[in-house]
Amino acid sequence: MICQFTWNGEVHQADLSQAIDLSLVLAGNGKANPSAWYVNDPTMVPVRGEGFVGAVAEGGSVNFRDITFNPHGHGTHTECLGHITKDIHSVDACFRNLPSLMPCAVMTLTPQELGDDHVLDADLLDNVSSPLGEAVAIRTTPNGNDKRTRAWSNTNPPYFTVAFIDRLVQSGVKHLLVDLPSVDREVDGGLLEAHHAFWRVPDKPRHGCTITEFIHVPDEVQDGLYLLNLQVAPMDNDAAISRPVLHPLV
Repeated sequence: MICQFTWNGEVHQADLSQAIDLSLVLAGNGKANPSAWYVNDPTMVPVRGEGFVGAVAEGGSVNFRDITFNPHGHGTHTECLGHITKDIHSVDACFRNLPSLMPCAVMTLTPQELGDDHVLDADLLDNVSSPLGEAVAIRTTPNGNDKRTRAWSNTNPPYFTVAFIDRLVQSGVKHLLVDLPSVDREVDGGLLEAHHAFWRVPDKPRHGCTITEFIHVPDEVQDGLYLLNLQVAPMDNDAAISRPVLHPLV
């Protein structure tokens, strides 16, 4: 199925029959699951009570499990500015007014050493040839398959500088997707400078803009422009698990 759309005054076509899923699977009960922010593993436990067990393997009629997880710490999730505001704005409400498809630039960047840290600074954008869409998906190197299940806590992952984020905002980027657990430093004293820079909180809050973390862009996906379908679970929370899907242009 071919979708035709106009963007920046040019007509593009995307192949909706080809889908590149950037999400990581939420798994529990000891299965490998990516994690960050010092949270315990997700759990998926059968409901039990009054002669009922929510597990067919144990004689129940259905599988009926309680699931405990943290959207920020257990895999691919999308968050709105409610993540850093006093009032917890809902990411679900945010997506009620957003288009289901949007142009998205995929780019591969290598973090630079800065003391004991690895950072993504604005100069990395100087060599990006493809135009930035409403959305940008960033694949960092190295891009090992272990990112799908890595435990990131206490590893000081790479992070973005305010200058980098400012360049994106000035270029009109509304949706940022990254393959890291956060756009900010793991331990920064609660500043969350990159989050604040992206959402322009508190001075000029950018409602309708989102950050998606914990994606994984496979190596075989080329840098360039795609059509993005960002599917977010309808949760009344500042963040929700999500499934970003890319469709290649033809």
